[in-house]
Formats: sequence, structure tokens, C-alpha cells
Amino acid sequence: MISENKLKDIISDVLKGMESDAPSPASSAADSCQAAGDDLAAVDLRKQLLVPEPANREAYLKMKATTPARIGIWRAGPRYLTGSSLRFRADHAVAQDAVFNNVCPEFIKEWGLLDMKTLCADKDQYLTRPDLGRKLDQESIDTIKSSCKMNPTVQFVVIDGLSSTAVETNAKDAMAAAMQGLKNLGIDYGDSFFIRYGRVPSMDSASEVTKPQVTVAFVGERPGLATGESMSAYMVYGCHEGISESKRTIISNIHKGGTPAVEAGAQIADIVKKMLEQKASGIDLQI
Repeated sequence: MISENKLKDIISDVLKGMESDAPSPASSAADSCQAAGDDLAAVDLRKQLLVPEPANREAYLKMKATTPARIGIWRAGPRYLTGSSLRFRADHAVAQDAVFNNVCPEFIKEWGLLDMKTLCADKDQYLTRPDLGRKLDQESIDTIKSSCKMNPTVQFVVIDGLSSTAVETNAKDAMAAAMQGLKNLGIDYGDSFFIRYGRVPSMDSASEVTKPQVTVAFVGERPGLATGESMSAYMVYGCHEGISESKRTIISNIHKGGTPAVEAGAQIADIVKKMLEQKASGIDLQI
């Protein structure tokens, strides 16, 4: 078995040889990790151009700046360069961690949210039984009834969804900005809580308990190879179990590379105001 130190030496040698794999890089600082231990997933793909002697380097980089897609990564024969292959595996690992890891209970406790749960017993059941992730369990329903304000104007819920990373990274700032925006508009909100092992419709189950006018749910979205931090905000007027998906208003791609969390929070407050004025959401809402 290879020792950990030996493995680090091998990785170091591979990374040092990456520059020779890709002649004429566009940005030497971004094209390779210079030392063992550098975070491969931290390299900005939008600034990384590995194509040797491109006909129009500036146009190529301009195109790359508009997307995190893997273009301009070049090859070694029929295969990806070593650095590109390692980056692919690193991004895949980030996505897997986002899906399979749970939101830290301490994070929820420090935030001051009640920790509720769906009918799913654990993460494995959540991933294999989507139907059970759509309803709160009875213990959670009883806790909400005894601990939360009923009939609020706005109900905030945080749902782990398919990315614990997205929730831990964005939900707190987005909710704080939304609450401040609502406060400035003179709109009240109820007691917020967290739903573990939850799908988007678990917000419907929660709404059946507290009966708010508007429900706002922050949900960790399915991660891809571009980011594991993407969160969405789902907003529904008169939310209830069985409501049509067309009634949901959504702000998606809430993360540092998309819509920043604080900006999303400000947008949410403005949209909620329109929902209350029009008594509508989704395709019925005029924004």
C-alpha cells in the first residue's frame, strides 16, 4: 500500500508536469496548480485556456468568460490533459459531498432554527424515496404547532434538498436580506424553521400547518460540475398540499457565481410584496 507521504509526492510530480502538458497557456496562474495541496476546484475555468497557439486568443477567453463550461481545455492525444482530468474528478467530488453530506446540526442550532424532518428516516431513504421527502413527519408537525406563529403573512422555511453545501453557504444571508427587506416594507413574517431530508413540496406540507399568506422556501439544488453551492428560492401565495407547480415563483442559481445571496434576498422581498398585492404567484403573478 502506498503511504500518504508517497502519494503526496506522486501528486506533486503530476501537478508540476501539468505545465509541460499544455504549451502556451493563456494565464499561467490559472492554468495549473503550482504546488501539491493547492485546491484544484478553486481554479477559475473561465480564465483557464489550455489550447496551444489559438487563432484568436482574446475572443476565446471572452467566450470562456461567459460560461463555466469546460471549453478550451485541450487534450493529450485522444484524452484530456492530466490537470483537466483531475479538475473533473475534484468537481465531481464536490458535487457528491453536497448531495450526501447533511447540513450540520450545529449550523442550524447556532442559527436558531427549529430542526424539522420529513417522513424520510435518513439520507439514503431521501434519495431513493422522493415521495417521503414531500411531507413532514408527525413529530415535526406537532412541534411547529406548539412552537411557531400561526397564520403569519410570510413563512420562511429552509430545506436541505440536494445540496447541504448550498444551504450552509447561502441560506442565512439570503434570508436575512429578505427579512430586512420585508421589515422595511412593513410586512411581518413568522417563525422560521429548517426541514431535513426535504423536497420542494415539503414547503406545501409546512404551509398546511402554519397557514401563511406567502411561503418562501430556500432549497439546496442538485449540484453539477460547475458548482455545488447553487440554491433556489421558491415562493408561493396561498401554498397548500397538492398545489400546481405553475404556482411557484422561483429565483434560481443563488450562489457567488450566479445571483449573490444578499441580492436574492432583496429580490425576494420585492416579489413577496407583489404577491400580497396581487394575491397571486407563479404564472399568475405580474412582475
